[in-house]
Amino acid sequence: MRLRNSLAAAIGALTLVLTLPSSASAAVGTFEYTYFQNGHARIGALVDPAGEDCIDIPGATDADPAQGPKNLTNATATVFLDFGCQGDTFYVMNPLKILGPRLKFRSVVFSH
Repeated sequence: MRLRNSLAAAIGALTLVLTLPSSASAAVGTFEYTYFQNGHARIGALVDPAGEDCIDIPGATDADPAQGPKNLTNATATVFLDFGCQGDTFYVMNPLKILGPRLKFRSVVFSH
């Protein structure tokens, strides 16, 4: 009897876990960009970035935004000129889209 109750509880718990909405999934792949540090160009990358969360670009500053994004992930990336994924200036990048150095940005959000 105990085994049957334990089995029923385990199946119930598994069913509950499978039916609950999951947290935002990560994009799979790498998002690359160029930023400047002490006047020198550096390559930055976000590996398997979190989905649905705004990410301020490491290395980007008020004076020098990041540039030249390469969305080598399986998710759509929306890059914003302002920090915090704010402002009217943004660009939507489909998966595997590569843009040149003319596109400047300071934050990004990924969605599937």
